[in-house]
Amino acid sequence: MNWKAGAVVLLALLSGLYVLFSIATRTPAPPAHQVFINGNVLTMDADNRVVEAIGVRSGVIEQVGDTREIMASVGDTTEVVDLRGRTLLPGFIDAHGHFPGSGLTVIAADLNSPPIGDKLDMADVLEALAAKAATTESGEWVQGFGYDDTLLAEKRHPTRAELDAISAEHPVVAMHISGHMLVANSVALERVGISADTPDPEGGVIGRRPNSQEPNGLLEETARLGVMTQMQDIPLTAVYSMMKAAANDYAAKGVTTAQSGGVSPELGQGLSFFSRMGVIPQRLILFAMEHDFGDALLDGSFDADDYNADRVDMQAVKIVADGSIQGYTGYLSQPYYAPYRGDSDYRGYPAVPREALFEQVDALHAAGYQLAIHGNGDASIDDILDAFEAAQQANPADDPRMILIHAQMAREDQLARMVELGVTPSFFSAHTFYWGDRHRDIFMGPERAANMSPARSALDYKLRFSSHLDTPVTPMLPLQAVWSMVNRVSGSGDVIGPEQRIGVMQALRAVTIDAAWQVFKEDSLGSLEPGKAADLVVLSGNPLDDSMAIRDLKVEQTLVGGVTIYRRR
Repeated sequence: MNWKAGAVVLLALLSGLYVLFSIATRTPAPPAHQVFINGNVLTMDADNRVVEAIGVRSGVIEQVGDTREIMASVGDTTEVVDLRGRTLLPGFIDAHGHFPGSGLTVIAADLNSPPIGDKLDMADVLEALAAKAATTESGEWVQGFGYDDTLLAEKRHPTRAELDAISAEHPVVAMHISGHMLVANSVALERVGISADTPDPEGGVIGRRPNSQEPNGLLEETARLGVMTQMQDIPLTAVYSMMKAAANDYAAKGVTTAQSGGVSPELGQGLSFFSRMGVIPQRLILFAMEHDFGDALLDGSFDADDYNADRVDMQAVKIVADGSIQGYTGYLSQPYYAPYRGDSDYRGYPAVPREALFEQVDALHAAGYQLAIHGNGDASIDDILDAFEAAQQANPADDPRMILIHAQMAREDQLARMVELGVTPSFFSAHTFYWGDRHRDIFMGPERAANMSPARSALDYKLRFSSHLDTPVTPMLPLQAVWSMVNRVSGSGDVIGPEQRIGVMQALRAVTIDAAWQVFKEDSLGSLEPGKAADLVVLSGNPLDDSMAIRDLKVEQTLVGGVTIYRRR
């Protein structure tokens, strides 16, 4: 058989497999008519109405009201779900995360310390990486994620030498919990061309051995990007397993709209493909990463429709303006509370210099893109707001909804500016639980830590906001985010900034309707109102009953467009 004939046969075979796979994984049709009755239904509408029942027709909400009213529409083929007093509310919307990051456990070692994982010291971290190396084909990347130097007994990062001892054949990488730095062994550094002669890139730092220019393996911010890019080159089977694991995880947590907040063209295409195939049942919001798409965003070659699908929207362009507070790379106006490496003046640094940020924001805003800009430290937030104000003055937009991702150390004057500029923050509210004690004692000090993720102040300014978990930085637990906004209790049990606590209903809005509004989806998602998609979550109890018990509630059922994607057994 000549090569042309072989190619025809191969194409026919692949086409057939594609058709069979499409049939096997296609999205199930919702019931023609279904009703949910005798419940505690939190609508999240403009009045925060609480009702008893809703009716859904072909995946779209048709009625909202009391049980008697809804039952009047029931016919012989209606699916009737008796909630028996349980709580029904809109499906949770992931306002910012990195789907399918929670599926990393399929391909990487989990290096997290309590309360997320079980790694207590460096030996635990290295043992997990060594175990991963033992099951990885020679020459392939060995990666672990989630180590936290401040929680390990040694209070330090792994070293290049320690990772070299694990393998001289594999590139070995340990990713920090923040996602903003990693440690690489010698093989990994050689793969990406980092040596003693490599200068620090703009917006990043290559760690060096004492009294030497030789890299110690620690790569911060933009210095890590080459390694991150190469690590993403994994087999299709692993990609599928990772996507499926993440989708199952999100479904079990009640998430009906997931976000991948900073995708490359390759990841965007992969997510779109697996969504079309039904592997990912959730709706997906994608943010194009500015440094991955580059000139394509401005030269006309980028087309969001190349990625958009029935349940996929390429929504905004993301810029990372600074780093992580817990990684000492967040950019602050005042020095860190505990001096970094003995430098009492250290304030972190911008990942994008101020002048370059102004240029990026101006060009992308003028091109009509919604912007989503990562900013943790207040100095970075100043730069972001200044750049966006200049862009708005040059090309005014009536309703820009520029998303300021994290806005962790936002000051009151900055919240006021956000209102004026049409900027909306997405707070990483669970920071108060996972890092609150260390922000108070190490990074920020008591006064600044008390105002981290300032939700109450935002409400006082009538500033609409969402809340997120930045998964896989922290687990996908929307009820943890709600619990943290309401209680602001740290891992040790202390309250971090009691004056910034908010009510349960407002916290629930931050993971439902306000998260939908932030990405221009408020007309179709986020609340239980006629005409909106029947994206629903059933909880074991009422979050309004006991604020301290919110995160202990169980997700009983998750539905997207009226189709059940998870049911608790």
